[in-house]
Amino acid sequence: MPARTKLVVGLGNPGREYVGTRHNIGFAVVEQVAAELKGSFKRKFRFAAEVAEIATDGGKVVLAKPQTYMNRSGVTVAAILQWLKIEPSEMLVVVDDADLPLGQIRLRESGGSGGHNGLRSIIESLGGCEEFARLRVGIGRRGPAGEDITGHVLGRFASAEREAAEAAAAEAAAAIACCVKEGLTKAMNRFNRKAPPKAGQEGESV
Repeated sequence: MPARTKLVVGLGNPGREYVGTRHNIGFAVVEQVAAELKGSFKRKFRFAAEVAEIATDGGKVVLAKPQTYMNRSGVTVAAILQWLKIEPSEMLVVVDDADLPLGQIRLRESGGSGGHNGLRSIIESLGGCEEFARLRVGIGRRGPAGEDITGHVLGRFASAEREAAEAAAAEAAAAIACCVKEGLTKAMNRFNRKAPPKAGQEGESV
């Protein structure tokens, strides 16, 4: 990503019933970033989002959690980009990824939706533009590829999975800090390393 990261969007679903679910790990990551940078989220009704504006050494970074539900995330994202008067290339989107092993993260400069409804919504709302960075956080997959995983992604991490999930969120937060301070290329070189699946990944959800 040639431009410095100025907007970090964590994807998820609003509401108490979704707190702690695999699909909401994007929310969890940006919440951790905000806590580490001593920022706080405020509801911005004009965007249907919770937003934290944080001053850093390199300028301001904005963290956002769309409150439009995953399938309509793009409506909020497009509005915030317009408000900030920045390009999609200055944005990083944090999403869950069932095709990555639990505990692994992956940074990409651009790309398609990969079947993720939140990314699909953003791409559509940006007129087909895919030129924005994304940080995928592995949540693991149960069952064969192609099988419906709605119940899996909307479920909570099993007790045996929580340590790996928390470690992945912490690493993702560190990767975001690196993107903001040093740029995406350095963050990709530092954080895009292979990680083995964590023990307990197949535990029963609670």
